[in-house]
Amino acid sequence: MAAAPTSTSPFVVFIAHGWQKLTEMGLAGTAAGFGQMGVPLPTVSAWFATFVELVGGAALVLGLATPVVGVLLALNMLGAFVFVHAGNGLFVTENGFELVFALGAAALVLAAVGAGRVSLDHLIAPRLPRRSGRPTAGAAA
Repeated sequence: MAAAPTSTSPFVVFIAHGWQKLTEMGLAGTAAGFGQMGVPLPTVSAWFATFVELVGGAALVLGLATPVVGVLLALNMLGAFVFVHAGNGLFVTENGFELVFALGAAALVLAAVGAGRVSLDHLIAPRLPRRSGRPTAGAAA
């Protein structure tokens, strides 16, 4: 259980940012900000970012629908990188991309490897086949 706070803490950041977009800035304010930053389809993008961050972050903390949610959050961070942070350098103090890179990479890694044994994915579907890259017994060589 000691690894749980470490493995879930990046995804709590997603929840916080989604909550901020929803409650503090509001969807209209988030869309207006996205428009000023040059994000395409700012209203649609605001809805997507807000709910993928809020609901997706919670889903990853719980280990629910991990592969799909991880990819959606990584795509969200790719958009943040391309449209907002890429031209500002690395450091977050200069609105750089270090945070979106770290969060996107963490989401993508979790999408690739899965949530693990202590997750709702494992509880709901413990016997689903896992991709291992190894041939199964009886497979043609």
